[in-house]
Amino acid sequence: MAKEIIQTPNAPAPIGPYNQATKVGNTVYGSGQIAIDPAKGDLADCVGKDIKAETKQVMDNMSEVLKAAGATFEDIVKCTIFVSDMGNFVAINEVYGQYFNEETAPARETVEVAGLPKGVNVEISFTAVIG
Repeated sequence: MAKEIIQTPNAPAPIGPYNQATKVGNTVYGSGQIAIDPAKGDLADCVGKDIKAETKQVMDNMSEVLKAAGATFEDIVKCTIFVSDMGNFVAINEVYGQYFNEETAPARETVEVAGLPKGVNVEISFTAVIG
């Protein structure tokens, strides 16, 4: 099967040698999204100040990548959440949960890490299967 590169100006441009997502058949592999404001091309103003707003920016960026791939949050089968402080888990989870139907929410893991790109507090990647 051919690999299709997914790219949209409505989500942050990659900051390294990767793409926003790759689609193979009906499966979309989304790169980790962080709280970059795509209009500015730089960190959103909320980073380091409001973990809920930071998480919302991440989820909004994911939404744009999903749209560009012809997918929705309902198509996500797996997410990985990386956090700089597990103490933010409840707040992140509260925002994250607003994007999914609890009964059909994807599998996921949440991992605390020593550091994330650009010093952000949360990064989320996904795998989606369309149809």
